[in-house]
Amino acid sequence: MAEHSLSALPTHSKWNRALRPRLTIAPGDTMHMECVDSSGSQVHPGMTLPEYLKINRDLIHALTGPIFVEGAAPGDVLQVDVLDVRHKGWAWTSVVSGLGFLKQRFTDPFLFLWELEGEVSRSLAPAVVPLRPFCGVMGVAPAEDGEFRTRPPGIFGGNMDVRELCAGATLYLPVLNKGALFSAGDAHAAQGDGEVCINGMECPVDVDLRFQLHEDRTLSAPMIETSPRQKRDADAGEWIVVESATDSTVAARAATSRMIDLLAAQWGFSEVHAYLLCSVAMNLRISQVVNEPMFTVSAAISKGILPQRKIF
Repeated sequence: MAEHSLSALPTHSKWNRALRPRLTIAPGDTMHMECVDSSGSQVHPGMTLPEYLKINRDLIHALTGPIFVEGAAPGDVLQVDVLDVRHKGWAWTSVVSGLGFLKQRFTDPFLFLWELEGEVSRSLAPAVVPLRPFCGVMGVAPAEDGEFRTRPPGIFGGNMDVRELCAGATLYLPVLNKGALFSAGDAHAAQGDGEVCINGMECPVDVDLRFQLHEDRTLSAPMIETSPRQKRDADAGEWIVVESATDSTVAARAATSRMIDLLAAQWGFSEVHAYLLCSVAMNLRISQVVNEPMFTVSAAISKGILPQRKIF
């Protein structure tokens, strides 16, 4: 079980299974990754709005990777343990004309720069915003040939913007290509569910990840396991299934259905009893509404209401 380090550069801003891996690792290895901010280091502290409007948007999301995992093959599940995510003291959030959940209301561009303390930002007084850094993009290369923009998420993960993917979380992804070809980036020091204005607190980070491989295990789309240390209220953690679709209602139904299947398969509930349990104990969250044409919905259920179980 080796430890590796990977600098951010050169980044990539398109999914392409033909990209040459930057590093090969073995299951059980730990990776120390550097990730630039989602602009690809074009935004910087002290930047003005006119300068921001000139950035090259073809460089977004500026991902670090791909990483080749030895032994990974289609039909396997890649486990990614998020050990730590560390911001570097600053971040930015913007309004972009024609983008965002309320693009008809907010039509003028805007740029806001944040100063980040250890666990909070006081830049937008009188608010004191707690920080919980995570990578908005974590995924494996799609199964199809060709280049694909990183904005839409999918069954491969990608630009899910699920804020629970902070330190202490475990992400499970279906392997779609030999070696999995994992990449990450688009880090946010903080983000609300929905990411409504188009950005979280976009920032550069250092990320520590550990990779495991589960052979011959089927997974239709990403799943997340969170731990108690992620919750300030000492909650037991959660099981979360993630679905993306061009209609948020379709994504919500798919996530609910997957949760029912998970409860039935792992805890022995009948499907109707699982449905009832979802109605009284499951939380549906709109993780992001701005990566059009795809919306992402997460369905979460607390581990505290279920017998302890190791799914993978």
